[in-house]
Amino acid sequence: MPSLKKLPKSFYLDDTLTVAKNLIGKYIVRVKDKKKLILKITETEGYIGMIDKACHAYKGKRTPRTESLFLEGGSAYVYLIYGMYYCLNVVTEPKNVPCAVLIRGGELVSASDLNILSHIRYKKPYNELSTYQLKNFLNGPGKLCKALDITKEFDKISLMGDKLYICEGETINPDIIKTSKRINIDYAEEAIEFPWRFYINNK
Repeated sequence: MPSLKKLPKSFYLDDTLTVAKNLIGKYIVRVKDKKKLILKITETEGYIGMIDKACHAYKGKRTPRTESLFLEGGSAYVYLIYGMYYCLNVVTEPKNVPCAVLIRGGELVSASDLNILSHIRYKKPYNELSTYQLKNFLNGPGKLCKALDITKEFDKISLMGDKLYICEGETINPDIIKTSKRINIDYAEEAIEFPWRFYINNK
């Protein structure tokens, strides 16, 4: 049985890319209406503010939006994209070092959560979803947040709390954790080439 022991603060204070890779296989837990909704993290991306043009806090840029990135590792950074999707980032490293890991993808751990997530995501039972809806259920950071009902209210919260946190989860064979360039950062010049995306590839 995978461990549901909450990750310690020290886990998040490590180097950002180490955290990004080590989050693969961990369980993200969202407590909603006293029910634990659990997803296994299958895809992440690292962002290192001081050297990364893809990061919202590049060169230490501090704004009301990026203030969350300067918190101590173990906090959440949640922002809105395209005016409709929220993205969840795990803040890493010590306080005032603007770094984070984007949670890009996940998969269900328990079939009992299917209908709950489906109702949150599409407002109907899982067995009534179209082929398109099934394909797009959790395949992206915004869709993952929508399914778990993670909104801006989670920005800056501690992942040590009881509303949203990450557990030890499963031990993943390092051989199936792959790296690649990050996605949808065409504006980031040389940072486009940084191999800071980590994901499970069973093929």
